[in-house]
Amino acid sequence: MLTFATRRLILAIPTLLFISFVIFMLLQLAPGDPMAQVPLTVPPEVKQKMREALGVGQPPLVQYWKWLVQVFWIEPQVLIDHIFGTGLSEGKQRVISWQTRSPVMDIIIQRIPQTLWVVGVAYVVAILIAIPVGIYSAYRQYSVFDQAGTFITMIGFSIPPFFTGPLLIVIFSVQLGWFPSIYDTTLVVNDWASFKVQLQQMIMPVMVLALQITAQLSRYMRASMLDNLGQDYVRTARAKGLSESVTVMQHVLRNSMIPVVTVIALGIPSIFGGAIITENVFKVNGIGQLLITALFANDLPMVMTLTFIFAVLIVLFNLIADVLYGLLDPRIRYD
Repeated sequence: MLTFATRRLILAIPTLLFISFVIFMLLQLAPGDPMAQVPLTVPPEVKQKMREALGVGQPPLVQYWKWLVQVFWIEPQVLIDHIFGTGLSEGKQRVISWQTRSPVMDIIIQRIPQTLWVVGVAYVVAILIAIPVGIYSAYRQYSVFDQAGTFITMIGFSIPPFFTGPLLIVIFSVQLGWFPSIYDTTLVVNDWASFKVQLQQMIMPVMVLALQITAQLSRYMRASMLDNLGQDYVRTARAKGLSESVTVMQHVLRNSMIPVVTVIALGIPSIFGGAIITENVFKVNGIGQLLITALFANDLPMVMTLTFIFAVLIVLFNLIADVLYGLLDPRIRYD
């Protein structure tokens, strides 16, 4: 298993390099000028010097090489410096946002906690709800619970976040006044009162994201359980006198979790894409809203870095899913 994981990590390096090159070249073709946000009163020669300082006038391959060094070498040092305070990143030339003229990674580090508060909690809540619902729906196939679960999951699949978000705001914020409609990103959680406020403002965006994730995961869990409940080893376990709970929870569930693990692992990067809409609806100051703002402002360094981070997450969680296969199914060997 360790050899397989090491080999996959080594192969991930050229994969990410190719992805970064494609991202960079595609965005180079996009129209945009870093001086578009500069006031018209600024003289042209000053704008030209600003372009040169940002490295815009250089050949594309030179720009790509500098961006690559900054993202793969300098920015990881900045992250280490941010965590441990080692000072490794002092004096280094970093990726600069065209819009804010600030280091891109510093802005992303500031925004990530807000996204994790919403996306992370939503994913955990969805998993805790979807897996038991899928198991019981399969075990009680065509029951009232199964029919109700199917109806609710179809709603979750059908209604997009840009509809459910404003709908929840109208019901719970405007009509009932239970929860705030705008997420307060300046809130600092340092006591019980501020923690309760944080929970209140998280409920609606978490509900929007968790509805979609729960609908998907519970359907996969139900289908996988139904496939395994009819297998010969289940009939053998029952014939040997094993209790129904042991048969279902120890034998059927373990085999049924293998395809579900794929959906869970690969869904973690994709949920950040869903959070882009949800963060804009509820004004969550996270990386989803940051990506939309950067796109509208033609801030190519910010867009490139965020897109590359999404690519890294996809490659990483693909590896995690493959490793979990071997842990769940002893028949799978990577030696």
